[in-house]
Amino acid sequence: TLNPISEKFGLDRGTPIDRYYIEEFLKKNQSFIKGRCCEISESFYIKKFSSKNSVHEVFDYNSSNRDATIVGDLTKIDKLPNDLIDCFILTQTLNFIFDYQSAVIGIHKMLKKGGVALVTVSGISQISKYDYERWGDYWRFTDKSIEEVFCKVFKKKNVEVETYGNILSSTCFLQGISSQELTHDELMYNDRNYQVTITIKATK
Repeated sequence: TLNPISEKFGLDRGTPIDRYYIEEFLKKNQSFIKGRCCEISESFYIKKFSSKNSVHEVFDYNSSNRDATIVGDLTKIDKLPNDLIDCFILTQTLNFIFDYQSAVIGIHKMLKKGGVALVTVSGISQISKYDYERWGDYWRFTDKSIEEVFCKVFKKKNVEVETYGNILSSTCFLQGISSQELTHDELMYNDRNYQVTITIKATK
């Protein structure tokens, strides 16, 4: 067939495979999700993974978002707050920012010294129609490309990049099969030739 099983990343069948990988990454780095934490558009992952005493900040370019505590544009660096955030959670966002290199500089500026950015980007994926039609779906990354960008800003010794995915999980993700339809071992087998989700831990 020329059509996928699901055109909604598997959301209509369960948890999308890339979301499974994102949560594995955040669980692995949960100890850093503390203090003043920032997330894009909402605080879903902060609420799920942060310490009880954390302060929640929601960053959005759109002032109509009632949950937003910081309104701005990550690429407008001079207008961003400086040295404010202990942990910046940025999941599947840089793919939709044309000037993503400036956005990485913006993240660095907002972090306190010693602050950590927990970032995920998409490697192998269908186009996100929702984002494409609103602000654009511009990029797919490899571990090498995103590592180069972060190392220029944060310095190599402060950047850790990992990949999640294999031939089975990438094929299933493109078909819209959910993570619940695969086993943990099938999902977590790592083959860097099939990078579904790429994760970055960057420390200022």
